[in-house]
Amino acid sequence: MSAPDALLLLSTHCPHCPAVLASLADLVKQGTVGRLEAVNLEQHPEVAQALGVRTVPWLRLGRIELAGVYGKAELAEWAAKADSTAGVADWFHMLLKEGGLPRVQAAIEADPALLAAVLPIVGNVEASLNVRLGAGVLFETFAGTDALRALLPALGKLSQDADARVRADACHYLGLTGDAAARPWLEPRLDDEDADVREIAAESLQSISGSTASK
Repeated sequence: MSAPDALLLLSTHCPHCPAVLASLADLVKQGTVGRLEAVNLEQHPEVAQALGVRTVPWLRLGRIELAGVYGKAELAEWAAKADSTAGVADWFHMLLKEGGLPRVQAAIEADPALLAAVLPIVGNVEASLNVRLGAGVLFETFAGTDALRALLPALGKLSQDADARVRADACHYLGLTGDAAARPWLEPRLDDEDADVREIAAESLQSISGSTASK
């Protein structure tokens, strides 16, 4: 995997920007970052307006956007996974934990394939409640879309997870696909040992029947 490029937005009066700039310059020298573009927003405020940036330092590293102060080691860690699905998943997890649902939604709207990066949250039983709720909102937002239907096989596997919470969530999201191809995954869950999973599987099957009938 090639090193990601970096775009850093800073300002003359930002006390933290020089340290982030120096760290990124070192990472370019090391080959951890491929190219670095730094923009002083006091000279080019139109860049901040175009990107919707309201605070500095702000960094786009590959497909990941980071706001605030990060040390060199943290930046190197993000750079190593900036263009991977796992890296985007970690970024989404961080944003949802911090209440950044609109930023995650905007990223997926710009590139619907990134919805796949929400899947690891579904299977992560250690994820906090607000993170899991955020993931649910995202799947509901993209209900019936090609981006969600593309995740059907992965959601099907999650519907067989050892944890009932994961199975229940996966069954709900399978229903949101509106695709009859979800049936083979949902029907076995009608006999699940967990009552909530059974109920959600039945509801999802009913919603799929309704959506396919209306087509």
